[in-house]
Amino acid sequence: MTLEGRISLITGAAQGIGKEIALELARAGSDIAVADILFDKAEETVREIETLKRRAKAYGMDVSDTDEVHQTVNQINEDFGKIDILVNNAGITRDSLLIRMKREDWDKVLSINLTGVFNCTQAVLRWMLKQRYGRIVNIASVVGLMGNAGQSNYAASKAAIIGFSKSIAREIASRGITVNVIAPGYIDTPMTQRLPDEVKKGFLNQIPIPRLGLPQDIAKGVAFLVSDDAEYITGQVLNINGGMYM
Repeated sequence: MTLEGRISLITGAAQGIGKEIALELARAGSDIAVADILFDKAEETVREIETLKRRAKAYGMDVSDTDEVHQTVNQINEDFGKIDILVNNAGITRDSLLIRMKREDWDKVLSINLTGVFNCTQAVLRWMLKQRYGRIVNIASVVGLMGNAGQSNYAASKAAIIGFSKSIAREIASRGITVNVIAPGYIDTPMTQRLPDEVKKGFLNQIPIPRLGLPQDIAKGVAFLVSDDAEYITGQVLNINGGMYM
């Protein structure tokens, strides 16, 4: 499985799952556009990719800003010549029980987690349709499938990504572009490390494979879905969760 000659754009690639996806695709031979609102950390990811002898460049980008996304995607095309692979990974949480949830926390999560996927996919599709090739992987969550108390905004955004992806997959399959979803379970990242201990324990008790997921587990799934080995797979949700949700 090789990605030699491919150019990948990964959002939220400054840390956590996004960073590991960037490194995994680089190991497979892809050059990487590292996009994140945390530009300094994105540059750190770039330096790690460069040790793998792959080309990489960091881009400061707020996925919820439509104009900024389109400008950045145009710049990436100018810098790299094309975009073959898009991984929509950027996301945030603003957890609260619904009765206490602030409207701005609802809006913020939806604008980044869902509208961000819309913005990036729409911007990149203009180029993929011209070249009649593309691989898009959207990162959802097990929470989007099973729900979770205190995360109605996050769960809504991740469930919507699944419906969005299946619809786009139907629209563009005839143009050589696949769209798939990975729904991670409880993965050991900076985001999940901030969860209260009782929440972490509750998740662990639900996982048949008795360990936390690792960013590498998700990255390997992405590498498969964007490879030629998965060219006949589109509109699917790959659950990587240790059996937490079946």
